[in-house]
Amino acid sequence: MSKFKAPSKKFIQKEIVFGFLISLLSTTAGIFLYLEFFSKYEFVETVSLIKEGNLYGTVLSIAALPNLFVFFIFLKKKQDYRARGVLMATILTALVTFVLKFI
Repeated sequence: MSKFKAPSKKFIQKEIVFGFLISLLSTTAGIFLYLEFFSKYEFVETVSLIKEGNLYGTVLSIAALPNLFVFFIFLKKKQDYRARGVLMATILTALVTFVLKFI
């Protein structure tokens, strides 16, 4: 008989939610890093330019790039449920980007 014990449903849900939240935090950090370090304008000026140009979708898609690194770190560490949460948040970000881009 195997000594392997399947993880509980509550554990799986907590891990997925944790991955989802880490992904949202990663996207938020990506937005900040993009606005602060990669823009040639000041932070407030960049935000106003994004608002004027209706570039929310573009900035959000660039800011989601750190999710790729978080996803592969979780996979490398064999934390599949957390990686699943990151994937779910990335898909949600892609849907929001799609809506912002075409509306």
